[in-house]
Amino acid sequence: MGNLLLAKSRIGIVVTVIFGIFLIFACQLIRVQVIQASSYQAKAANEMQSTRVIPAPRGDITDVNGIAFARSVSAINIVVDQTQITDPSRVAAFASPILGLPAGDIESSITGTKKYSIVLKDARPATWEKLTQALYDYNKTLPIKELDKRIIGFFPERAFIREYPSGSLISSLIGFVRQDGIGASGLESGLNSEITGTDGRYSYARGYGAEIPGSQQELVAAKAGTNIRLTINRDVQWVAAEAITKAVKDSGASSGTVIVMDPKTGQIVAHATAPTFDPNDTKNVALSLMRNPSVQDVYEPGSTGKVMTMAAALEEKTISPETVFTVPYMLKRAGSTFHDHERHATQHLTTSGILAVSSNTGTIQVGETLGHDTLYKYLTLFGIGSKTGSGLPGESAGLLRPVSDWSGTTAPTVAFGQGYSLTAMQATSVFATIANNGVRVSPTVIAGTSDASGHFTPAANRTTTRVVSEDTAIKLRIMMESVVSAQGTAPSAAIPGYRVAGKTGTAMRYDQNTGRYSGYTASFIGFAPADAPRYVISVTLQDPKNGHYGGSLGGPVFKKVMTFVLQSEHVAPTGTKVLPVALTQSELSRVRTTQISVSKQ
Repeated sequence: MGNLLLAKSRIGIVVTVIFGIFLIFACQLIRVQVIQASSYQAKAANEMQSTRVIPAPRGDITDVNGIAFARSVSAINIVVDQTQITDPSRVAAFASPILGLPAGDIESSITGTKKYSIVLKDARPATWEKLTQALYDYNKTLPIKELDKRIIGFFPERAFIREYPSGSLISSLIGFVRQDGIGASGLESGLNSEITGTDGRYSYARGYGAEIPGSQQELVAAKAGTNIRLTINRDVQWVAAEAITKAVKDSGASSGTVIVMDPKTGQIVAHATAPTFDPNDTKNVALSLMRNPSVQDVYEPGSTGKVMTMAAALEEKTISPETVFTVPYMLKRAGSTFHDHERHATQHLTTSGILAVSSNTGTIQVGETLGHDTLYKYLTLFGIGSKTGSGLPGESAGLLRPVSDWSGTTAPTVAFGQGYSLTAMQATSVFATIANNGVRVSPTVIAGTSDASGHFTPAANRTTTRVVSEDTAIKLRIMMESVVSAQGTAPSAAIPGYRVAGKTGTAMRYDQNTGRYSGYTASFIGFAPADAPRYVISVTLQDPKNGHYGGSLGGPVFKKVMTFVLQSEHVAPTGTKVLPVALTQSELSRVRTTQISVSKQ
């Protein structure tokens, strides 16, 4: 009886243990299949699924009419799973002529145990198609017993490359991108955050290290970058670039710049520099060529700066266009001797005449009708010593020392355009202010932006500053017309049928490398029609060797570009007559009689 009870007890224990084990299994099964089913499913999927980036294209940069200066085009990164390559040497020899790469380079990239290795980055889609067709044809011809010799393991990866259809036409403004797709210079750098798209991601099933066809699933859509529409007109840009390139070559200058600006809106219609570079191939380009000289290179303006002295004196009413000054060839101030470019006998010139022949000694006397603080105030109002607000990367403010740092010779020097420095963009803005009836409008190259759906958003209106009165601006424009007359310093800038106003500049050039003055900066800046200005054009040549006067070097470039702009934009001559201006004291009575006659017509 006792043995029977013991046996029953043991059986009960075994049953209890077995039941407990089954209970544990049941609980575990419920946990796996119900409670934590999603996490285990995800873990299993992760072991078979992978994700990759969907690259987003950068936004286009176009001219004002939508013609692309910079765009992203589709490309393929050809990658390989090294573990699937059984004979690297043979495979490299096969792929070399197709990919256009040395067999040794390919062999090194396909040899090893990596699941992912780039063989050729940014290949054209046609190259990938050529490779896949060649692989298909090769593998198809292998007999069954040699299937182990199949070439497999190559895969495509979507990518984009940056393309510049206009080449070097406007590269100093547009810039270029680095190998990693980030803007390196110009607008590509300055607007990088806007132009750069947002990458997406997709998942795919993985089998033997490769994507299983049809398994791809988009997780996050790629978002293209913002498109930038510039104010630049490609046709005007082409004419300006051709003109300045020829001028730099003919004059032996180190560099040159042409800027075409609408004075009312501040929009830059053309921005040409020489020499330049091809943004499609920047491997061997000097860093100096990648700069934007219009806003990064500073220089002393020389005689183009005289218009600010004249404007200030006219505004302060210390002179009129007919005020007569005794103008000698040389003039002493604070122990230093200043002189004009060409030796001449003492003359009796009006302020209009002083501007027309670009007399330094005459302009010094005009400047002396103003206090130092007043002269400084107007220079700052014209934007000297501060950035133009163009938003272009690397823009310099130039250099204008405070009056407290002026020496006895600073005021005379500043009056005729030396002793301070500016950029070509600042100089263009000065003349645009005069053309715009005394209101300075900050320059811009951005017309607006558009998103991936094509919705265009115009750029905000530019900031404006009243510098001088409309009356002063009109008087000064009439005075500046004499510069392009037969008696002026730039008759080569005259355009038949149109009234043209402008000013030449021939300044000694400060060489920062040597710490002394060496060579010249030659320039001409003007606008047309003079009585109703539509466009302002500045021409600047640095360190020319074959001549150095702004009128003879810059005038013809201005004429060629302005003639094209006026004709292409259908700007007709105003038909008004040039109001005669007395340049010398002896001309005053005759000119006044002529002015009365003209005003009655």
